[in-house]
Amino acid sequence: MPALYVMIPVALLIVAIAIYIFFWAVDSGQYDDLDGPAHSILFDDEDPQHQAGIDEASSNTTSVNKPTDREPPRV
Repeated sequence: MPALYVMIPVALLIVAIAIYIFFWAVDSGQYDDLDGPAHSILFDDEDPQHQAGIDEASSNTTSVNKPTDREPPRV
């Protein structure tokens, strides 16, 4: 029984610390961008501004309606 006099305040202190850390993380913007890290895996690591994906996307939109001279892939 005397152990409960120590364990209950310690448990309440741990819960209070966990709640404080959670609200600190929310206020500091840790959960603002949830999609950015998921999409960053698609870009090259050597391109810090991710310009390669932007350049490729812009060049593909201009050549969508142009016929290609390539043969279809063989199976």
